[in-house]
Amino acid sequence: MPVISPLSLVDPHASLADDVEVGPFCVIGPNVVVGAGCKLISHVVLRGYTTLGRNNTLHSHVVLGGPPQDKKPCRDSTRLEIGNDNQIRESVTIHVGTERGGGITRVGNNNMLMVNSHLGHDVQLGDNCVLANNCMIAGHVVCGNYVNMMGGVGVHHFVSIGEYAYIGGAARLRHDVPPYVKVDGADQVRGLNEVGLRRAGFTEADITALQEVCRKLFYHRKSFAHAMAEFELGDGINPHVKRMVEFLRRRDQGVQGRYLESLRE
Repeated sequence: MPVISPLSLVDPHASLADDVEVGPFCVIGPNVVVGAGCKLISHVVLRGYTTLGRNNTLHSHVVLGGPPQDKKPCRDSTRLEIGNDNQIRESVTIHVGTERGGGITRVGNNNMLMVNSHLGHDVQLGDNCVLANNCMIAGHVVCGNYVNMMGGVGVHHFVSIGEYAYIGGAARLRHDVPPYVKVDGADQVRGLNEVGLRRAGFTEADITALQEVCRKLFYHRKSFAHAMAEFELGDGINPHVKRMVEFLRRRDQGVQGRYLESLRE
């Protein structure tokens, strides 16, 4: 049976795996599912239709599954789904989705969400991401795998962040962030995330190809539109280069540099 502190309140309709540990002063609602190996340290609140996978650790004062901070009416059936092996540190908040935003907020696997991070409604967070203290992710944001955000980052709603991006501290993201790059300040691309790519096992040939793309697109005096027009995405192009160029072309189809904003009803 789960080990539940007598100082916690767990609804009898909640579903907890046999080896779940619930520390003192936790509150778990009736529509919550907690997978095997999860640990709730203390003062954790799980609300709404919230599902946790395996081996997640939730530290003090985490609140998951709260209603979205959205003025539009929201049905009770919208959800929050969290994968496996996530470290969710003190005072992190994550809200359920909204009906018009797809209905589900998702967090992948093996992520670390540090103190006071926030994920708004309908956010889709990939795998192996690190969000440092006080990262503020607005609703409808889509974040790829292996993204690293330093402290105090603020992300505008409907922004997409490509995989392996590195976001500098206190950055303000209003436009979609291409994969593989470092971004700082107000949407300023500062270069290729070479350290992160090498750690992830990218080959030197891949990194060299991406460096050349960054030189042409972000450091050259040509206009961005002219630089983009030079790329042909036929056979033989490096697949990571193709991924970056396709991402940027899609971004240009959006509103204010946010492709997802163009899909808004």
